[in-house]
Amino acid sequence: MNVISTDEAMRHLRAEDDDRADVELYLAAAEDSAAQFMNRRFFADQTALDAAITDGAAGDRPILINPTIRAACLLIVGNLYGNREDVVVGTISSELPGGSRSLLTPYRIGWGV
Repeated sequence: MNVISTDEAMRHLRAEDDDRADVELYLAAAEDSAAQFMNRRFFADQTALDAAITDGAAGDRPILINPTIRAACLLIVGNLYGNREDVVVGTISSELPGGSRSLLTPYRIGWGV
């Protein structure tokens, strides 16, 4: 289940109801991408965080979603929705859109390689 509601993502994208299934997929991918970049999971509220801690599914240093993480996820979902083709001619692509990367970087732990 996504932390950000599909309805919020649909409004952000100004998507049509016919696109709901695609938006749900892109939203899940956007949240996963953000969590992987930060090397930590985020949760919608304290109840969900507490349940994940109890279940042992919270991971290292879990956090509650905040406006910055929410905005980064919406930027990522917008990029996925706007660039639905595998190859986009005439543009430069990166792993995460630059705006979302800069929003998520302060929350990143364990920089790795």
